[in-house]
This record gives sequence, C-alpha cells and structure tokens, in this order.
Amino acid sequence: MKAAPFEYLRASTVDEAVGALGPGAVVLAGGQSLVPLLNLRSRRPELVVDVSRLPLTDIGTTGTGSLALGALTRLRAAETSPVVARTLPLLAEALTCVGHVSVRNRGTVGGSVAHADPAAELPAVFLASDAVFTARSADGVRTIAAGDFFRGPHRTALGPGELLTAIHVPLPPPGTRHGVAELSRRPNDLAVTAVFTSVTLARGVVADARIAVAGAAPTPIRARAAEDLLRGEAPSPDLLAAAADAAAAATDPADDLHAPAAYRRDMTAVLTRRALRQAVAE
Repeated sequence: MKAAPFEYLRASTVDEAVGALGPGAVVLAGGQSLVPLLNLRSRRPELVVDVSRLPLTDIGTTGTGSLALGALTRLRAAETSPVVARTLPLLAEALTCVGHVSVRNRGTVGGSVAHADPAAELPAVFLASDAVFTARSADGVRTIAAGDFFRGPHRTALGPGELLTAIHVPLPPPGTRHGVAELSRRPNDLAVTAVFTSVTLARGVVADARIAVAGAAPTPIRARAAEDLLRGEAPSPDLLAAAADAAAAATDPADDLHAPAAYRRDMTAVLTRRALRQAVAE
C-alpha cells in the first residue's frame, strides 16, 4: 500500500517549520516511525513538514549541569557519543536496544520521543532521568517535564503547532550506576517489556533510585513506590525483590497479540530485579 496524497514541505529554518505546522500537518524527522504509518494509511496528513535538515543535532553539556540533545540528533550519533557515554551511560546502553543499526542511523532522538510508543526505550529513559523537553511554536518557546509529556499511546503534550527542538537531561550525581533489562520477541525488536534503572549509592546505602518501565502501561511509567522502598536502605537481595514486586504492581498492561497482561506484569518484576542487580553490582 502507498501513502494517501499529501503536500510536502522541506523546511530550511525552524521558523519556517513552525509556521507550517498546525491541524492536518505532521513532522518528518528520521522517518523510521512516520513513513510506515503513511504507507499503511494509518496517518493521512494534509501536509508533511520535513525538518530533517534543520540544525538541531548538537550534543553537549550545559553550565546548569545537564546533557543537551538536539531533537534531530540521530540515534546512532547519540549511541556512539563519548559525551553521552560519560555523562548518561543509561541512555547510551538503552540506545543499543532501539531497532537495528540501520534504523538508528536514520531515526532521531526527538522523533522517538514525539512518536511516544509506550514500548519504546527512550521515553522511559527520559522519564527515569527527569528530562525536560523544549518545544517551539509561533507563540514562543516552552519547556515540558517528561512526567507531563506522555499522555497515552502515541499521544504527547505537544500542540498541533509545536515542534520539539531539544531535550535536557540533568546529569546524575557521582556514585550513580544504571541497569537495563529488556524482553523482546527477537533481538532489537520492539520491547514486550523493558525496565531502566538508575541507582545512586553512598556509603553502601541507596541515596536515590529511579525505575522506569516501558511496554507495561499506556505510557512509560515511573515505579515510584519501588523507588521509595530502596531509598535509605542497603541493597540486599530481599530489598531488590520487594522493589521489583512493587514495580510490577505499578503497571497497567493490556492483553495484545504479543503478550497477555499478566505475563507483562510478571516480566516487569523479573526485569526489574535484573536491572537493579546490574546497577548495584557495577
């Protein structure tokens, strides 16, 4: 099947892109999510605004202690970036799980976020990391916390005239370790369930913990009750098991052709234990 007819605009500036956006328009960045939807006619836009050549590809740290990623940063560029590896290794490892290299060569960080697939890795990682998203519209610039950004499957807080331009992630404190555990039907396939953890240890005690789950609810979720169990405690096997059970209890999975809801919930507990063990054993 081929895409339904639409108008096409290759934007040469951010202002031009923003000026063209509105009801009936969609943004084309890397095309790894949008193009299949167009060809299946799941999306029938009136206008496709191609932003792929806009200069939104910087990777660096800021004076405010955060990692800054341009929304059009290619996934592969972020995956292989020494800056990302040094400052946010959780993101670097999670990126290796996103599709195949050919997909990561074209796909963009902002495109993955804006697509908001509940089983995708990057929305969960940014949720765990308290990222802040910058959006530009004709009315100006606004920032949206990751916790407020994801509204449902493929639904975000972006308005019809807004373009995601950058992502800022606070740098984790010293002593922070991470863990990634993902279940998929085939290597680098979309996750059935995935868990991303960040644990900060101080004198053998958990000073802070972040646990985010993908694929087990209509949006990525933070397992905050599980995080609270860990804080202030020494990471014993029993404690990690209790946190894993709390993470599973926080999920709201659905039955689908890939897995029944009960299986996703059970696997959330298994994967959380694995990810936490990885984090505290680093």
